[in-house]
Amino acid sequence: MKSKIINNTINYIDIIAFIVIVPIKLIEYGKTLTSGTPSIPSLVPSIFASLAILLSIGFLLKNKKRSRFLLICNVIITIFILGDLTYYRYFKDIISIPVIINGLMLGAVKTSVGSVFKISDLVYVIDLCFIIPIIYSHKYKQEFEIKRSVKIAISALTFVVSCSLNTYYFYKLSIEQPRLLTTLYNKVYVAKELGSLNYHMLDIFIVVQNNIQKSIPLSANKESAIKTYLKSNTSDTQNLKNSMQGKNLIVIQVEALQQFAIGSKINGVEVTPNLNKWLKSTMYFNNYYYQIASGGTSDAEFMSNNSLYPAPQGAAYYLYAGNEYNSLPKELKAKGYNTSALHGYNQTFWNRNVMYKQLGFDNFYSENNYNINETVGMGISDKSFLTQSVDKLKNLKQPYYAFMITLSSHFPYDDVKHYGDFNVGEYEGTLLGNYLKSIHYTDEQLGMFLDKLDKEGISKNSVIALYGDHYAIPKSDIGELEKFTGVSSMNDYQWMKYQKVPLMIHLPNALGAGVKSIASGQMDLYPTLANMFGLPINDLFGKDMLNSTKGTVNFRDGSFTDGNAFYVATTNSYFNVTTEKKISESKTLNEEKNNALNQLGYSDDILRHNLIKKFNNETK
Repeated sequence: MKSKIINNTINYIDIIAFIVIVPIKLIEYGKTLTSGTPSIPSLVPSIFASLAILLSIGFLLKNKKRSRFLLICNVIITIFILGDLTYYRYFKDIISIPVIINGLMLGAVKTSVGSVFKISDLVYVIDLCFIIPIIYSHKYKQEFEIKRSVKIAISALTFVVSCSLNTYYFYKLSIEQPRLLTTLYNKVYVAKELGSLNYHMLDIFIVVQNNIQKSIPLSANKESAIKTYLKSNTSDTQNLKNSMQGKNLIVIQVEALQQFAIGSKINGVEVTPNLNKWLKSTMYFNNYYYQIASGGTSDAEFMSNNSLYPAPQGAAYYLYAGNEYNSLPKELKAKGYNTSALHGYNQTFWNRNVMYKQLGFDNFYSENNYNINETVGMGISDKSFLTQSVDKLKNLKQPYYAFMITLSSHFPYDDVKHYGDFNVGEYEGTLLGNYLKSIHYTDEQLGMFLDKLDKEGISKNSVIALYGDHYAIPKSDIGELEKFTGVSSMNDYQWMKYQKVPLMIHLPNALGAGVKSIASGQMDLYPTLANMFGLPINDLFGKDMLNSTKGTVNFRDGSFTDGNAFYVATTNSYFNVTTEKKISESKTLNEEKNNALNQLGYSDDILRHNLIKKFNNETK
């Protein structure tokens, strides 16, 4: 009798594991998605409902096939959990099919992402170490046979109940956040509320749906709505209008430069002494946010040169490299400018060799065009890159647009032996301490570069813009940022508040220098420069920061700020920017949220259907 019980228990160990261990994995994983715990009352039933759908299929299979089917499901779910956890710690987002297809984590980024993988994550695979040997070595002996009609009835009942529950939770979330489930603009929130399995199933569905939509022409009404919005998205451009026509334009995108480093000191020593000095003669936008999505650095480039939102999933540099754009280099080129991109790294990384041509850059100076005589971090040191770039700028035919990207301060900031002897005190050996060392090093090289531009007389005839591309410290290390900033137990808004990057625009003779506090983001750089250089401001989603009375910043996940209130989409919360306290949603704020989602949707349609090309053909 005892042996029969043991045998039957082993016969159904796959089902036992699937309804006990897998839910525990998913619930524990869900707790990591936010600083708090997930909504347990909704999360647990939705997890069981999604798993029950798979279980209902397993009920129809015989022992061995059922065991292997459920084991495969367990393995796949575990792989997604590990991938999501690692990806979330680095990108503050959840992995998706387009990201996997794009190969976002290949090459040098593997080192960065791998650095946030934790050994403790392997707890998610412990059950597999026991279940796999048991399933593949056990010889199934059926002590009692369940009739097939009963199996079908159990399977059908399980399937209907689980689908009904899932439908209820999907519907509930769609009412709470309209359009969320059709756009997946906030993947973290979906996974937090519906569970990882439901999120990934929905992700697959959206990918298939988007591919179908690409082949279906956009309706005339939708095209008209997009045109109307773009036409209305302009401002009275009087301040500095056409003032920089004929001047050179140098734009420097600095890897992982965040605003909290600017003006900061450790033991009385400035972290960024050269930029601190330089910003006194620039227009300094101190309320400037990065707006990247899954495309990381490439998204920052994409927005700064196109004023279009990044792709909702994956990277526009891969997904839409064949599109037509009214980009900054293209419009400057039409004005007679030489246009060049300079980045001392592999030219195929982020598909830059393809995308830069599409954007209208005449030349791309990659690692093939630099003497890699010194490396720091991922590749050529900022010192070597910037030194050699001065010579390249001197040889460019004027007027020119030079778009430059630094590299040495790239996550995980582990090349400390080459960063110099900057003393970070109590932060020595921490991720934040290493980051500050890397930025101090990059600041030194930028100071040298800017001084050389002055000595060579280049600054006198050039507009120089410098900004950070994205965040430096992953949310998994929020404790270090809290300690450095003196803000304990950061709420959702306070975390977002520190997701600002500096933007400095230096004009000849320090024209217009001073602090500009308008709420703004990377979408706004192109329209601002377009006003100065007399370029057409068409098909742009950003605003001219120098001629707008009110700033609005929309983020890819549906969050937004109007400078007074801040909506954090991941927790569906509103905050007063001044008091940093939660506030209730008002009719006005709800309208602003919907407007932000409309803009994101319009930009997505432009990319998905290559509408810039169509719009351009219509005006010829």
